[in-house]
Amino acid sequence: MLLWCPDWPVLAVEIVDGVPATGPVAVLHANRVVACSAPARAAGVRRGLRRREAQGRCPSLTVVDHDPGRDARAFEPVVAAVEEVVAAVEVVRPGVCAFAARGPARHLGGEEAAAERIVEQVAQACAVESQIGIADGVFAAGLAARTGQVVPPGGTPGFLAGLPVEAIGRPALADLLRRLGVRTLGDFAALPAGDVLARFGFDGALAHRLAAGYDHRPLAVRQPPADLTVTAHHDEPLDRVDAAAFAARMLAERLHDRLAGHGLACTRLGIEAVTAHGQELHRVWRHDGLLTAAAIADRVRWQLDGWLSGSTGRPGARPARPTAGIVRLRLIPDGLLAQGGLQPGLWGEAGAERDRAHRALSRVQGILGPEAVVTAVLGGGRSPADQTRLVPWGDERLPTRPGPPPLPDTLPLPGGLSAAPPWPGRLPPPAPAVVLSVPLAATVHDAAGEPVVVSARLVVSAAPARLCVGGSDPAEIVGWSGPWPLDERWWVPTEAHRRARFQVCLADGAALLLAVQAGRWLVEAIYD
Repeated sequence: MLLWCPDWPVLAVEIVDGVPATGPVAVLHANRVVACSAPARAAGVRRGLRRREAQGRCPSLTVVDHDPGRDARAFEPVVAAVEEVVAAVEVVRPGVCAFAARGPARHLGGEEAAAERIVEQVAQACAVESQIGIADGVFAAGLAARTGQVVPPGGTPGFLAGLPVEAIGRPALADLLRRLGVRTLGDFAALPAGDVLARFGFDGALAHRLAAGYDHRPLAVRQPPADLTVTAHHDEPLDRVDAAAFAARMLAERLHDRLAGHGLACTRLGIEAVTAHGQELHRVWRHDGLLTAAAIADRVRWQLDGWLSGSTGRPGARPARPTAGIVRLRLIPDGLLAQGGLQPGLWGEAGAERDRAHRALSRVQGILGPEAVVTAVLGGGRSPADQTRLVPWGDERLPTRPGPPPLPDTLPLPGGLSAAPPWPGRLPPPAPAVVLSVPLAATVHDAAGEPVVVSARLVVSAAPARLCVGGSDPAEIVGWSGPWPLDERWWVPTEAHRRARFQVCLADGAALLLAVQAGRWLVEAIYD
């Protein structure tokens, strides 16, 4: 079965924008008419006409731009009305939806009776006229819906055989078939499938299959949104806060489990209660983060406490409590979000281990002091040691100075400081893995055994060949780059800092960051 709403883009304009379809209305896309109302057709307006020609035929024509989003939004109530009668509905396009005929035909006493019931349901629920076509496939059912026909089982090829090739919906292919002498879908379906594929390609082969009465795919039915609301009915009205709190916790756990089963969490919670006298109470709670099971239970308990004890409202004012106990309690999740993109953990819900770590580190701070637990914060700087800062756990993790712009696929620095100075003289990536808190003294020699010296003009006396760190044995240098000069705070003589840095690779595979300052070589960092 396929339900078709004629001139749907025009009806969507009337539903959303309030432009009445009783007058001449045309919907244009790329300066051509894609849909028009019945009065516009009576005046000579047709699909495919250019704007100027359509307005020439009907000077009073109201022109509206095509908006697929508007059409889809307006069609959603129609689909919902169809789903009140049948299940597993596929939206082909705004204005057209399809569904299997067997279920509603058996339930409603035949295909024709089911079609009449669905059309009546749409008319009553949405005040929209529609037609239904029934055939062995979606393509044939769409053509049958134009005239409201019911094609008997197995009669689809015969129904399509007499239709012109233009019904296939491919103007270029239809024009070519016409020039080749193929004028009906029956003539086209009689051609050998292999020859059609060789001559017209894949799209032509698909059109040939549709002309023969076969669908290229089964129905892709849409899944109605899951009902996540939880409700509890109580035979004995809840008029005590303790009993209501117990019921609230049970209901909150049910809601949380249902959301977790769909990988969701909510940021707003609607609480509804109905009393034994029919009084309805409703309140919405909002939370900045994701509402956990405990947070949901707390908010439900607080709200029930306020309703049953009359303790909420303006200071000094006590609203009248319900005249009877609560017999029905409902929780409605709103503001649904994916639960961090994480599956539930093996030992508790996602994020529980982070909370446990936070409590443990805070406990250590309480015993040993705030400086006992620190975390690293990245910032700006020209040397690796300048780009990190240790802050006590729990303090605001903001860099002392802006850092470099973030690389693609990385998060910006906290505090919106990603748009930072370029820090000229900064070492190129990659960054070293280990930065030594106290640089190690070293010596660098060339191949002749002479110390390597860097002049004030950054001229290296010879290529580095061997490195000796402290009193260790010399290591052979197989690769090096530099020098990378650094001249900081030269305007303050007591704080001036001038050095040259080298990246070296040793024969054993180790990579180091060296610096020479005042004629002394130092090992500052180690690359992984």
